[in-house]
Amino acid sequence: MRHPLSRAVLLAAAFVSCAAFASGKARTGRTVPVTMTVKEVDVVIDNAGNRQPMWTYDGTIPGPLVRVTEGDVVEFTLVNDPNNKQSHSMDFHAARADVLDEFAPIRPGEKKKFTFKAEYPGVFIYHCGADSMAEHISRGMYGVIIVDPKEGYGKGFPKPDREYVLVQGDLFEAGTAAQDIQAGKGWKAILINGKKFHYDPVHDSNASITLEAKPGERTRIYFVNAMINESAAFHPIAGIWEQVWDNGNPKNVRHGLQTVEVPPAHGMIFDIVSPADRPTNNALVDHRMKHALNGAITVLMNHKDADPAKGRGDRLILR
Repeated sequence: MRHPLSRAVLLAAAFVSCAAFASGKARTGRTVPVTMTVKEVDVVIDNAGNRQPMWTYDGTIPGPLVRVTEGDVVEFTLVNDPNNKQSHSMDFHAARADVLDEFAPIRPGEKKKFTFKAEYPGVFIYHCGADSMAEHISRGMYGVIIVDPKEGYGKGFPKPDREYVLVQGDLFEAGTAAQDIQAGKGWKAILINGKKFHYDPVHDSNASITLEAKPGERTRIYFVNAMINESAAFHPIAGIWEQVWDNGNPKNVRHGLQTVEVPPAHGMIFDIVSPADRPTNNALVDHRMKHALNGAITVLMNHKDADPAKGRGDRLILR
């Protein structure tokens, strides 16, 4: 069983990293302990409360957010719950490791430990790499690790007012065979942070959460594509991406973009700045219509009474 303090330790480490980074005095070379437990459980997959059997890290889709600073060492422990039926693994895209050793699967009841140094800044996916990888990922076994640059914020990488993490994944019919999942058969919807139309009360009357910011604020979106076969065409309706950093690396910056292609298993950072003189709303969408109209729409509301806690602290992934 996962140690009961593991989530608290993970969140505390993330807060220390964020505070140091924001101050411009980021401390690197720390050792950050992270523990996750694989849980094969029924998960709520829409705003109406419908459930489906999924495979998860710590029981959520996406799994826990990991945040460190470039130069930190992640001391990772993966626990495969003894009640599970499948072997599982962990593949951190932020790590340089041995795919046949550190990333190897473990059976139910087993535990694996490994360490890696976060050597490149950016926003990276992590996911299960056990066979069939397509099935394990599409069943919900993915999450995000943010590696903040050791230089901190600056002219080329300005400090945001708010930050949100959005992870876009597939939803297949329950019981779809692994070979059919790989071929795209049985696909039925898109999940944003684990739910169809998670933050879109326009298209789903059951949706109760939206992203929020105040007019004129710089809102930063850490976007990760966890779909197994298709790219996402990420676009802010009624807005422009002020700056986009490919892979989240401050060196890879582009300006004033309308739609950006994000391939499978990749992540980018997107900044949007709303007009400061009035309230506005944006819809952050995958402009592939089969994705957008099957769950991939997120509403960002820019108004003076925006919840001050959203997009800050531990509320980067709204659940």
